[in-house]
Amino acid sequence: MLPQAADFKAEADDLHALLVTLSDADWARPTLFKRWTTNDIVQHLHAGDLMAAASVAGENPFRQMRAEIQEARDNGLTRVEETRQRLGNPTGKRLLDMWHATMTGLCDKLSAMPPDTRLKWAGPDMGVRMFTTARQMETWAHGQAIYDLMGATREPTGRLRNIAEIGVRTYGWTFVNRGQELPGPAPYVRLAAPDGGAWEWNDPSTDNKVEGSALAFCQVVTQTRNAADTDLQATGAPAKEWMRLAQCFAGPPEDPPPPGSRHSS
Repeated sequence: MLPQAADFKAEADDLHALLVTLSDADWARPTLFKRWTTNDIVQHLHAGDLMAAASVAGENPFRQMRAEIQEARDNGLTRVEETRQRLGNPTGKRLLDMWHATMTGLCDKLSAMPPDTRLKWAGPDMGVRMFTTARQMETWAHGQAIYDLMGATREPTGRLRNIAEIGVRTYGWTFVNRGQELPGPAPYVRLAAPDGGAWEWNDPSTDNKVEGSALAFCQVVTQTRNAADTDLQATGAPAKEWMRLAQCFAGPPEDPPPPGSRHSS
C-alpha cells in the first residue's frame, strides 16, 4: 500500500475505534467545532472521501460532483444541510459503516495509482501522495473535535509528520488565499517529534522561526487550536503572522478558533 495511504487508513481506523464506543446520544451531541455534531463531522468526512473517489475516477466525475454541490449551495443550503441531503442523512452505526467502507476503498484506489498522478481538488491540483495526506489531515483534524467532546486522549504518532509537512508547504497558501502579500520568507520550523527526535523545515534562522511540539503545530495549522493555547513559540513578524492565521486546508479563508474555545471536555 502507498505509505501515505497506510497512514491515512491508520488515522481513520484510530478514529473508528473511538466512534464504535459512542452511544446514539453521543453521535447527536454538538462539538466545539461550529457546534457540528459527531454525525455532522463523520458525514463531512464521508462526503470528502466520496469527492476524493470522484477525483480518482477522473476530471469529469469530479467536476460534476462539484457542480451539483455548488448548485445546492447556491439554492441556499448550508454545507451541513447539503451534505445531509446528498447522503440521505445517515447517522450513527449506519453512517460509521458507510464512511469506513468508503475510506478503505479509497485507500486501495489511491495505492493503485501511478506515483506521478495529479488529482483535482477544491484548491490547487495535488500529486497523489499529497492528495492522500490531505485526506489523512482532514480526518485527523475533524476527529479532534470528537476526541475533545468525549474527553478522550489521542496519543501523537509519527503520522503527524505528514500533517506537519502540509502545514509547512501551505505557508504561502495561508496568505494568498486571503488575498494578502506574504509577510516575509517562509520561517524555519523545528518541531519536537513524538519519538523524541526533531523535525526541521526551511533554512535555519534565529529571527524568523516556529518552534514547539509537532502536535501543537499540527493543531494550529489545521485550526483545531489557537496558537495561544499551545506550546508553540513564533519569533519574527512572518512567523507570528503565520501562526495567527495558519490554514493548511483548501477552501475559502477560515479564522482560527479564539483562544480557549477549543479544548478537551
